[in-house]
Amino acid sequence: MDIVFFGTPDYVVPVLENLHKKFKDHHGSPIAAVVTQEPKPSGRKKLLKYSAVDDWAHKREKPIFFRSLDLINEGIKADIGILAAYGEIIPQKVIDYFPYGMINIHPSLLPKFRGASPVQATLVSGEDKAGVTIMKMDEQLDHGPIISQFTEDVHDNDTTETLRDRLFLRSAEVLETLIPAYIEGKIHIKKQDHGKATFTKMIKKSDAFIDPKALGAILQGLTYKGNWEIPFMKGHKTHYSPVTIHNFIRAMQPWPQAWTFVRLESSGQAKRLKLLKSHIEEGMLVLDEVQLEGKNPVSWEQFTEAYPNYEFTHEKK
Repeated sequence: MDIVFFGTPDYVVPVLENLHKKFKDHHGSPIAAVVTQEPKPSGRKKLLKYSAVDDWAHKREKPIFFRSLDLINEGIKADIGILAAYGEIIPQKVIDYFPYGMINIHPSLLPKFRGASPVQATLVSGEDKAGVTIMKMDEQLDHGPIISQFTEDVHDNDTTETLRDRLFLRSAEVLETLIPAYIEGKIHIKKQDHGKATFTKMIKKSDAFIDPKALGAILQGLTYKGNWEIPFMKGHKTHYSPVTIHNFIRAMQPWPQAWTFVRLESSGQAKRLKLLKSHIEEGMLVLDEVQLEGKNPVSWEQFTEAYPNYEFTHEKK
């Protein structure tokens, strides 16, 4: 069986590696090619940074494509396409190019949390269960019929990074038995209930903002009235509480990291403060680690000792 793998970030490499190992035969690796995002300038020197999937394929001398239609133009032959966090919509022409179509590994229990940020949405929503849907792709976003699903417990200290890594590691294992059964026609696929679909968007740095007045009130054990609209979750509103803020901080790790504004007595103007880690203690929100703009990360205790007269606000003095 020959496979084209569509993916980009480091956390999907375990899926690619497992496909490479488990479906190897006397002809060698089953990976016929990979399709990934093209390299982008990174760092102060703007050097090109290649994706983790690109690096994997380069080391194994596998064909690498940055546009899915190039597979057809170059005549790459494969039985099935497998996609995990690739980053672009795949044209129907490419999906139909594979005799067995394409499979998408999506880290949510569809139709809940379609789109670009399902793991973050799971944590923000305070779900105690996460999951993965393995679906047959069509050209609409996370819309195709479901081949299989599995659930995973959400731990109290999970961040997007830890939960996402765990979900894709399990996906790699599940595919070992799922793909042969799917190709042999032994799995009954079912349509999604599209009426229950919820949507997420790509997260921007500005989406990680927490209202400083709300944060200040919650840290003092006070109630802060008003809805909290989560920008990357379509139509989702919550309220400010120790738990919702803690969940949001976890969801924004490792990127873009939750942040707010704080005014320091010494400067008299508001500065950005990243909120890196927190926990809940006796129903109260406790900050563990923060980072003031231009400074290194420190414990909350170190920050308050250095700036005893800080104030959560975005207003200039």
